[in-house]
Amino acid sequence: MKKYLVEFIGTFFLVLTIGMVVIAPGAGALAPLAIGSALMIMVYAGGHVSGGHYNPAVTLAVWLRGRCSTADVVPYWISQILGALAASGVTIFLKGNPTVTPAELDAVPALVAEVVGTFALAYVVLNVATAKATAGNSNYGLAIGFTVMVMAFALGGVSGGAFNPAVATGITFMHIEKVANLWIYLVGNFAGGALAALVFKFVNPDDK
Repeated sequence: MKKYLVEFIGTFFLVLTIGMVVIAPGAGALAPLAIGSALMIMVYAGGHVSGGHYNPAVTLAVWLRGRCSTADVVPYWISQILGALAASGVTIFLKGNPTVTPAELDAVPALVAEVVGTFALAYVVLNVATAKATAGNSNYGLAIGFTVMVMAFALGGVSGGAFNPAVATGITFMHIEKVANLWIYLVGNFAGGALAALVFKFVNPDDK
């Protein structure tokens, strides 16, 4: 139960940060820096309890890699989605129920961007937080947060830079993105996470 609470809390603060810095008046061009930092902080805060996934696609990748029990997958996903929805509601309240115009996406480039960004995130998580060769390192949170920051700067203009089905749910609830575009994130994020797990296992065949 503690693991699920930690996943809820971490996802809550990640999505809260996203909503507060993206919805005007927000942080403008510096939004990815705040978002990546929020993830880094929450990974350091909860990684020792739950692994600090805060992302259903990362949970999928860690499960496929063999470092998350099957029994935890769905409860993690539920905790992450509930955390995102709770954060979205708080953001809307704090912002005074703002009128938000959803972004327009070109589906194919956005889908590719979400696959690439999520792959990068999950690949880094698997290598810095689950690999035997990096066990006990203290920089995993920084690496994970910086990956999200870099991918958001690089790809955010193409897809919105969710790289996370829970984040995608949150930004849809906040009307930052259209409901009709939710499939782009769900397909792209889970595909990126699964691909990262397959590549990790191929590159590290002896790391069971």
